[in-house]
Amino acid sequence: MFPRLRAQGPAALVPLAWLLVGLAHLDAVTDRTVLVFHVVAAVLIAAFAALSWDEMESGVLRVWRDILLVGLLLTVGGIIGLRYSPLRDPFLTTTILGWMVVPGVGLYYTGKRVPADQRAYTAGAALSVLGAAVYAVALFPAAESALLAGIALVLVGQTVGIVQAARRPEETPSG
Repeated sequence: MFPRLRAQGPAALVPLAWLLVGLAHLDAVTDRTVLVFHVVAAVLIAAFAALSWDEMESGVLRVWRDILLVGLLLTVGGIIGLRYSPLRDPFLTTTILGWMVVPGVGLYYTGKRVPADQRAYTAGAALSVLGAAVYAVALFPAAESALLAGIALVLVGQTVGIVQAARRPEETPSG
């Protein structure tokens, strides 16, 4: 059961996380809800990385282990931003943009190393990076619909990539 949850869980959690980001931008969820989600995400990321550490020793999986570690730092930054209002905007913006770009780079790298699924990973990477660019441009001045469009692009791109990986975990190369 646990190996299956570990393999399939991210395919549900990634789109859920981006949906929550979108809802937070619409003020449809409370800051407390977002804070609880960050804490739960940090615990899950840390547990996943610890339990998968040896399996993620080399190749594409090593890159994703590094992404998990960077993601953990980004998520903790989000927690700090939510807890300490003077740091809110820079920390949450860094968390969001980091989570948009870093997995996008991982998807691109994966696409270069997994030829059979290159299109799915490359498309996911492109949508993630495009979403980050749209989001970043929409920050100055803040344009809610463009921010949401950036989030939507990332949601689709990263979901495509993680679903592909969850569908074919046995084909993910270790070298």
